[in-house]
Amino acid sequence: MEKALVQTKTKLTKIVLFGPESSGKTSLAKALAESYNTEWVPEFAREYLQKKYDDSAEICEEEDLIPIAIGQMKWENEKSKTAKNLLFCDTNLLQTYVYATVYFEDFKNETLKEYAFKHDYDFYFLTYIDTPWEEDDLRDKPNERIEMFEIFKHFLKANNLPFAVISGSLEQRILKAQSIIENL
Repeated sequence: MEKALVQTKTKLTKIVLFGPESSGKTSLAKALAESYNTEWVPEFAREYLQKKYDDSAEICEEEDLIPIAIGQMKWENEKSKTAKNLLFCDTNLLQTYVYATVYFEDFKNETLKEYAFKHDYDFYFLTYIDTPWEEDDLRDKPNERIEMFEIFKHFLKANNLPFAVISGSLEQRILKAQSIIENL
């Protein structure tokens, strides 16, 4: 199982879109990948949990986290093979770990924690919550957006990970991200 969590080593610059739900990560990942004619990695948890919800009306449970992490790494490693210079990740294992610590009291999965902090990414775009809230089957914290943003920010700062807060309209976000990317 742990082999499935290993990140493929590449010469790509890997950038993670990081932050609370409904903060524009997917839109920005897609737009940047298109702008740079490269790949982006969707959020595996969204597909996995939507299927679970559709099949049984159940939400995420702690035992779902490792299958989600394995699926995320599989998608990332696959997209790494066809990306050109840059790879935009709509999430990563650290994001999964952050959510686990919020949703599951006394979360102690050492495997997820180990791999969440083991993988290398060149930069994180922390997406601010100035995007409109979009309700769906999986999102559940419309009134806790600022608290969630601060939790994600704390994890980046506490682990000395390189990041910038990205805010504004999609166009403003793209321009700011492009400016940062050009200086990486």
